[in-house]
Amino acid sequence: MPRSPNTSASKAGPATLATVARRAGVSPQTVSNALNSPDLLRPETLERVRHAIDELGYRPHRAAQTLRTRSSRLIGYGIRPTAPGASAPVMDRFLHALSQTADEAGYRVLLFASPPGSAGLDGYEELLDLHSVDGFVLSGTDRGDRRQAWLEKRGVPFVGFGRMWSGRPIGDWVDVDGASGTDAAVEHLVGLGHRRIAFLGWPRGSGVGDDRAEGWQRAMRRHGLPVRGKRAQSVDDIASAQTAVGPLLDAGATAVIAASDMLALGCYHALRERQAVPGADVAVIGFDDDPMASLLSPGLSTLAQPLEAVGRECVRLLLARMSEPDAPPERVLLEPSLVVRDSTPASNN
Repeated sequence: MPRSPNTSASKAGPATLATVARRAGVSPQTVSNALNSPDLLRPETLERVRHAIDELGYRPHRAAQTLRTRSSRLIGYGIRPTAPGASAPVMDRFLHALSQTADEAGYRVLLFASPPGSAGLDGYEELLDLHSVDGFVLSGTDRGDRRQAWLEKRGVPFVGFGRMWSGRPIGDWVDVDGASGTDAAVEHLVGLGHRRIAFLGWPRGSGVGDDRAEGWQRAMRRHGLPVRGKRAQSVDDIASAQTAVGPLLDAGATAVIAASDMLALGCYHALRERQAVPGADVAVIGFDDDPMASLLSPGLSTLAQPLEAVGRECVRLLLARMSEPDAPPERVLLEPSLVVRDSTPASNN
């Protein structure tokens, strides 16, 4: 008689390839081999995996038994959790652009939960086994991200929305040139007569945040403007930004460039707390062109990311990598555009 599924496993939900691997003390790939290529395993390993499968009541999806050479026409995209107080409309718009472009190419985007850290790799392993996805699009490619090396080692095609900030350059990517954007923001403010231009960014060590800070610093030095004491950092939420920008305003900044629209909104709150008016008293420029930017009073000047182009390029690069696995990596850097609204009037100082 077959064994009954383990009671504790049932309470925790259906068994997965990853839970079978943990129970058997092997890698998820070994479980996949036991299902699809049992001849690759030693008899004792195969028996241990089969025992775990039986004990947990694991039932692999039929796609796990299809040949790897057959295309599923699926592209995997891992959704990462948004921090409390943060907003993710930019990623929502990117996902729409990505899905639409993939659809036009005859593919579908398969979404799955992907927590940061090593635990998130289980989702990629399961998607490869259960759905035989053809490749992955990655976002949130921060330093220390293990996904690129993990996928490259297994020969799985992938493309990043964002540069591979961690270590040696691997893989194809599409990114928005944040440094170019903040450089253009400084140019705009200098043209309006501003000289005391501050930068409100994220903590150092963030690849994207450091890139945006570098463009501000580069442009300031090109114009001979001081940067010392004119940079502050905050996590990406309104309350923290409101506190962090205070010393910059105390020092007499006539304009603030923020690394995100969320940080810029914190600057708005700090100004109003001081009975000052954003735009009229201190110019503010954000980054991302969040939908709320045009709804603020005054409307927030900001740098818009070309998300439709990012989506198109991600799909193009991924399909090219699928057809030519050994081709040199391709990297695409796209320019953001400055959207001028009422938060950047001419300076009276």
